[in-house]
Amino acid sequence: MSAGELHHLDYLNENELMEMDTFIHRIDSTEVIYQPRRKRAKLIGKYLMGDLLGEGSYGKVKEMLDSETLCRRAVKILKKKKLRRIPNGEANVKKEIQLLRRLQHKNVIQLVDVLYNEEKQKMYMVMEYCVCGMQEMLDSVPEKRFPVFQAHGYFCQLLDGLEYLHSQGIVHKDIKPGNLLLTTDGSLKISDLGVAEALHPFAEDDTCRTSQGSPAFQPPEIANGLDTFSGFKVDIWSAGVTLYNITTSLYPFEGDNIYKLFENIGKGDYTIPEECGPLLSDLLQGMLEYDPSKRFSIQNIRQHNWVRKKHPPSEPPVPIPASAESRDPWRSMTVVPYLEDLHGYAEDDDDELYDGEDEIIYTQDFTVPGQVAEEDHDQGSADPSLAVAKPVCVNGTEGGSLNSKTKAERRSSSSSNPSRKGVTTASKIRKLSTCKQQ
Repeated sequence: MSAGELHHLDYLNENELMEMDTFIHRIDSTEVIYQPRRKRAKLIGKYLMGDLLGEGSYGKVKEMLDSETLCRRAVKILKKKKLRRIPNGEANVKKEIQLLRRLQHKNVIQLVDVLYNEEKQKMYMVMEYCVCGMQEMLDSVPEKRFPVFQAHGYFCQLLDGLEYLHSQGIVHKDIKPGNLLLTTDGSLKISDLGVAEALHPFAEDDTCRTSQGSPAFQPPEIANGLDTFSGFKVDIWSAGVTLYNITTSLYPFEGDNIYKLFENIGKGDYTIPEECGPLLSDLLQGMLEYDPSKRFSIQNIRQHNWVRKKHPPSEPPVPIPASAESRDPWRSMTVVPYLEDLHGYAEDDDDELYDGEDEIIYTQDFTVPGQVAEEDHDQGSADPSLAVAKPVCVNGTEGGSLNSKTKAERRSSSSSNPSRKGVTTASKIRKLSTCKQQ
């Protein structure tokens, strides 16, 4: 609009302004209909990506669906560039993968698959699905704690998982509510073994020399800077701080900064609220014993009367909260809209569904069962073109079976089967009702 037109607008009479209203209509913001952007399906190997579940210092965590077993999974997406900026980032991830692959227990998170995209420099750690974290549950209620009977159930499961880790010679070093996950059936899973340490098989004891755990959960021997300390007793202390926190909503030691916090932990002076009662207070004192040699062992904890006692429900349990992203109280599967895009698309959208950038390359950084080294292939094959190894998943299954068809084949199969386009979301949800909620 020119300066002359602007000058003319200043002197418009009332009739002219009324005429302009016939062209410019003002509507209330509540009348605006927002149509969300269509969710595009993304396949990583045999896994269909869902929505974001959370984000940490190492990377994002998203929901996934195994298209072969229809098992619900969670995937930790790690970028190599980001890992390099974190102290010991790459080493911690590789160590966690090596540890998780040899562990199998109902109270330890299970690693299902490891995928690596060479082009994007991304690693995908496929884990069993957990509906939420213990810290998330605590934060969802004003009391910031669990009823005694609920805390007791979770603590007993933590003991089982911790005892298994110690039996395998593994010190977790970072036990806290933020690293304890829960499934839909209430099972507790110990997760995040990035700073864990595997003791030497022939080590005489559980002596450790390094610790990278969360400051508020560290014992006095670490706060005071001791060169060596008992690894198992570090986990006992951290489990004691966790029990203190989930039953009282407080921490035994606090500080305005990490220096003040470590100073208070190093002194070892703390109080236990009276409402805990004599049994729980005695257990906490045993687990938060200043001297590691006098601190309770897992066997001492199991034999304690508070652990052995049956605690009747005295107040309603803390429920699993609605998801933070969608506010869904049922924590429904987020992959359903992506399934709609994958299986209910129009013929002209076929080219957009699959792109080459999501092809998965299985790395040689980790041992892959069934895969032969390139040198052996070169020696045993006269034709160099036959020396390419078939990609194999870490669980031994062949990868890329869903993505093996060419785009032309998919287009022809889609056009020859018009009924495929008419599949409704409701029917797909009914088919998915048998999906394992793992």
